[in-house]
Amino acid sequence: MSLSARRARPEDAALLLTMSHAFHDEDGSPLDAAAQATIAHVAAGEPLAPAYLLEENGAAIGFFILTLGYSVENGGTDGFIDDIYLIPAARGRGLGQKAVGLAVEQAKAIGIRVLLLEVEAQNARAYHLYRKMGFTDTKRHLLRRVLAEGH
Repeated sequence: MSLSARRARPEDAALLLTMSHAFHDEDGSPLDAAAQATIAHVAAGEPLAPAYLLEENGAAIGFFILTLGYSVENGGTDGFIDDIYLIPAARGRGLGQKAVGLAVEQAKAIGIRVLLLEVEAQNARAYHLYRKMGFTDTKRHLLRRVLAEGH
């Protein structure tokens, strides 16, 4: 079981969109039109949101997207694992931990100082994996306000 990550390319947009739909449907937050349009932009190389395909023996089995930000509290460049996903057939074999490890490695490589992520409250399995991998619970509430509709 050899898992690797490579930067997504424009020709990966359709595959990335398919997996992103599966992830967001499973997560209970289906993609709206703006999010769907963003996937092609991300696959084309958006510098603030590098996307990576996860491949096992050359076959795409998942993806993750890092998003970059800047924070005084975090001492400079911070980032989010915006999405991380493995297809159902790839789960239960320890690949989730490897996928998170690859995301951490890529985050370090692009200069992210502090890496953040969010997990749905009901996803205890993912929460425990992230805690096991060194992420700490901030005990904060993540709030959201949409400022621009559409894309």
